[in-house]
Amino acid sequence: MNSNCILVPIDSTDQTIIALAQSYNLAKLTNSKIVLLSVDEGNQKDIERKLGELAKEAHKKSGMPVETMVRKGNVYEEITKVADVINPLFIVTGLTSKISLKKIIGQNAFRMVRESKHPIITIRGKVHRNGCKNILVPLDLTKETREKIDKAIELAKLFGADIRVVSVLSQKDEESENKLISYSNQVWKHIKDQGVRATIKTVRGNDISKIVLDYAYEVEADLILIMSKDKLNLKEFFLGTTAQRIINESEIPVLSMRPMERKDTTVFVPY
Repeated sequence: MNSNCILVPIDSTDQTIIALAQSYNLAKLTNSKIVLLSVDEGNQKDIERKLGELAKEAHKKSGMPVETMVRKGNVYEEITKVADVINPLFIVTGLTSKISLKKIIGQNAFRMVRESKHPIITIRGKVHRNGCKNILVPLDLTKETREKIDKAIELAKLFGADIRVVSVLSQKDEESENKLISYSNQVWKHIKDQGVRATIKTVRGNDISKIVLDYAYEVEADLILIMSKDKLNLKEFFLGTTAQRIINESEIPVLSMRPMERKDTTVFVPY
């Protein structure tokens, strides 16, 4: 598919319809086609009819072209396969329930998020602002942080949004904390230099996901940007990564990006 597109998986739950509604502004601002995908949802003729009705409504509300697809197979595998073919700017998907440890052990939504080559916006909450005013970016010293900042700037310019940077001081040594504080200021300056409004906040604590989510609700964030890890070690798999907990618990849409391979640095270097 040559043109920009946004992939929206559709199932029988109301949450995917909420996710679809959240794709409208994104499609308009990026001049993207919306692609509705249904996988194994029953009688194909019924599904095609329902998708057709949704497509008409989505086109009317977004003003953008809408296409439909029906596939058979494992839901998350098929979403990944279709995404790899059409190369969407974003996958926008609704999540309906908390992801339990039992569900993590198979083909599931979080595995799809973790392994996807494409940015995925997961939407769990029921009520969302029509648009985007505040984008929250949790900051750490990893090399992947720079990718989040660039994407946040891109989206902030599209939506006319502010960027809220939050750094969590969970390090045990003073040197690491000083690096993070210095890094936060470099990031803030870079964002401001790009003509985007930004604030920075530093919070001390060990429960990073809770601190991030509490701050997201405090600033009324419309989107949280995180990097998902492709591979988890055994401890992370069973205890859950910070990214997984944020995706699992956030009522605010979460944009997950798989990090690219880059050389590590604690100095902010914009692309």
